[in-house]
Amino acid sequence: MNLRIGNGYDTHRLVEGRPLILGGQRLKHPDGLGLDGHSDADVLVHAVMDALLGALSLGDIGKYFPPTDPRWKGADSMVLLEQVVALVNDRGWQIVNVDSVVIAERPKLKPHIEAMRGAIALRMGLDPDQVGVKATTNERLGPEGREEGMSCHAVALLTRP
Repeated sequence: MNLRIGNGYDTHRLVEGRPLILGGQRLKHPDGLGLDGHSDADVLVHAVMDALLGALSLGDIGKYFPPTDPRWKGADSMVLLEQVVALVNDRGWQIVNVDSVVIAERPKLKPHIEAMRGAIALRMGLDPDQVGVKATTNERLGPEGREEGMSCHAVALLTRP
């Protein structure tokens, strides 16, 4: 059995005037902040996409959805995720599972984790038990701790039957 593992990372600034979208879910930040980026800036989905691409040495999401391309302005990251999953499947690989951890001080993400897992699993054609989403704070350390931004680490395991 062939196996591949990839890891992904993404970070975006928190700013006023932008929606806060994580795992395809629109959340409310207590200070009305959202993530800044060319697309919807969903750090969770971006990290998962990079993990999938990395597992097959296909580069990163910037290669496929560059921030200089107006086609991706305001893009729904869940739609982009579907395209990355298609790249994986077209190459004869299957996703075994993905796991991730979002680093953010606020809002508390625990009430939204199951909805995020379900939404990601649906877009990836997986069962929710194949999608791990965790959240942690940075104990007020670093840019996440100062609420300057949010970040996410993700891993993906692929198999070729």
